[in-house]
Amino acid sequence: MEAYKREFIEFLQGAGVLKFGDFTAKSGRKIPYFVNAGMIKTGDQITKMGEFYAKAYADKLGDKKTVLYGPAYKGISLSISAAVALSKNGLDLPFFFNRKEVKDHGEGGTFVGYVPQAGEEIVIIEDVITAGTAIRESMEILSHLKDTKVIATFIMVDRKEKGQTEKGAMQEIEEQFGFPVYSVVDVYDIIEYLEEDPANEENVTRIKNYLAVNGAK
Repeated sequence: MEAYKREFIEFLQGAGVLKFGDFTAKSGRKIPYFVNAGMIKTGDQITKMGEFYAKAYADKLGDKKTVLYGPAYKGISLSISAAVALSKNGLDLPFFFNRKEVKDHGEGGTFVGYVPQAGEEIVIIEDVITAGTAIRESMEILSHLKDTKVIATFIMVDRKEKGQTEKGAMQEIEEQFGFPVYSVVDVYDIIEYLEEDPANEENVTRIKNYLAVNGAK
């Protein structure tokens, strides 16, 4: 396993972002582990998170100029931290996020921050994808921006689960919308990490059993 993947998984566990147990995903699935970006709650943690996203961005897109979009609510801090980290590395990108409820006073509107202009390319910064529900919601919201294009999504963990069909949720998103979804790590990286300690045997077994039913074919 690459060193940065190990470091990221250790970071997720240490921050309480990655937990094992019984949870319900946004898709309604009962899942044996949960990735919750909402557990990031200190300046140091969000700084480190942004650095991991920035590394993934640089690895996949280099110094390409885009606009970062963070879906409310968890994507807001993720997109901002990624923008800060990228700026420190010499790539200053604008960012914006949506309101859950459209504001009808002041400046009004659905979005906060930079307003993407015609011809500009957007990158979505999300936490995870299970069945792809959140990304489809984001695409509906972003469809109101004229003459812009989403070219990629970055997430923390690829759960390697089937989406609305037997295909992987990420593959479905890529085929439906025509852009790639990149992750810092995937569930098999997490399994590999857990298997190094026999004390994690129960969690490993539960995740493998879950993937046997819900994993992408």
